[in-house]
Amino acid sequence: MSDSAAIPALAVHGVSHAYGARKALDDVSLTVPQSRFVVLLGLNGAGKTTLFSLITRLYDTRAGSIDVLGHRVSREPGEALRQLGVVFQARTLDLDLSVTENLLYHAALHGIGVSEARRRAHAALRDIDLVDRARDAARKLSGGQMRRVEIARALLHAPRVLVLDEPTVGLDVASRSLILRHVRALVADRGVAVLWATHLLDEVSDTDAVVVLHRGRVVAAGDAAEVIRAASAADMREAFVALTGDAGGAA
Repeated sequence: MSDSAAIPALAVHGVSHAYGARKALDDVSLTVPQSRFVVLLGLNGAGKTTLFSLITRLYDTRAGSIDVLGHRVSREPGEALRQLGVVFQARTLDLDLSVTENLLYHAALHGIGVSEARRRAHAALRDIDLVDRARDAARKLSGGQMRRVEIARALLHAPRVLVLDEPTVGLDVASRSLILRHVRALVADRGVAVLWATHLLDEVSDTDAVVVLHRGRVVAAGDAAEVIRAASAADMREAFVALTGDAGGAA
């Protein structure tokens, strides 16, 4: 393995964050290797969105460090964020713009010229099988289609790391499955590194790396089989209950 390939796609080390007296994250560390799909598994309120806000520099990191492909977010934010594609939990498409216009606006923010942006936008829509909806206003899309466009948009500037915060929330089973397959294919086919945050246990594959976040702390990390074995559990659902004490919060 070359030195560059050994650098983690995303490295979070000793990160803490508080909202006044309430500590949302407490000494959180995790690593996303290059070309790997890593699940950040935790109940709603575990601290996943706070961590994403720090990774994407919506909040400043005050305790600990975050690196994207070796670039410290707090010191080299421009270079770090250029390597990062982001899909937030809340929908972020401009509903009054067309699908293509949403993509072109994002491309312009990353300094991509108009002709190249149009080429990338068309290719991205082809990849998600939505070329026929290119001129439609975003508001005319279904929830699953909107999410697929947001993922395509996040990839327009060719980032090597993709972070997604509860990307299937509110979607039906078929749309969830389609989006999950699509993102897993990005890892397999393009070598994109993915941090996939979810509270849904059925989105965890036996081959995934898993980080279990509970009440702001990492309570387990490793390959799914390792996490299950360490918890003396039969499966991930049983392991999650053992680690968090929650029998009903994760579907």
